Amino acid sequence: MIRTYLLAAALLVFAGISFGQEVNVGVKGGVSIPNLSGSDDNPLTKNYKSRTAITFGGFVELGITEKLSVQPELNYSQQGGIRKGVQPITQPMPGLPPLPPGQYFYGDFKNTAKLNYLEVPVLLKYKFRSKGKVRPFLNGGVYYGYLLNATTVTKGSSTIYIDENKTPLLLPPLGTPVPPVSFDAKTDIINDVNRNNFGLTGGGGLLIPSGKNNNFIIDVRVSRGLRHIQKNTALNGESRTGNFVVSFGYAFGVKK
Repeated sequence: MIRTYLLAAALLVFAGISFGQEVNVGVKGGVSIPNLSGSDDNPLTKNYKSRTAITFGGFVELGITEKLSVQPELNYSQQGGIRKGVQPITQPMPGLPPLPPGQYFYGDFKNTAKLNYLEVPVLLKYKFRSKGKVRPFLNGGVYYGYLLNATTVTKGSSTIYIDENKTPLLLPPLGTPVPPVSFDAKTDIINDVNRNNFGLTGGGGLLIPSGKNNNFIIDVRVSRGLRHIQKNTALNGESRTGNFVVSFGYAFGVKK
């Protein structure tokens, strides 16, 4: 799938160069605020909040008309989310009996899901005319994402609970709570997550001239994954990626 998508993007680039349209090549990078959205029906997918991450990459803008262009990109994008507080313990706990699938012990800790993708967006871009030198633009399109790596980073310590209402697990014979357990760990979850992702993306920004045919770029964009990231949705629920990105870049006019 990724080969087909990259081939299509490459054909767009060659088509733009061959037909003599305006061509701009650029780089960009910025701050991403990703999150994981999931159903509240599954304790593994609910209550995730946004985290701060980075994104960077390159692009080629292929002019169709003076205002309209197609822009394929190749970006490194950090996705994921953060969950704090009482949540399921998904890793085996030494000294505790295994539970049936779908049942969990609980702890109070911080859990950061980190999913890093190589993404290939293809955008349709519209540039407005402006009385000044700065030109606003809008863009929108689709993207394909290939998962490079996936981890969860957990931190904190807590006693063990038998439910999310913080009912403590009591030890016989005196019925005392389990002493606090450290949850500091980094776990590879690549085998639990789908490698391929796709979704919608769009936003707008400003083109600020910098010399002949070159521009500084401010780009504000949102994206939404359309495919759930989990392989086993019956057990692990369904979550989708999404983010808000502010990036800054520079484009060189290579053909006009």
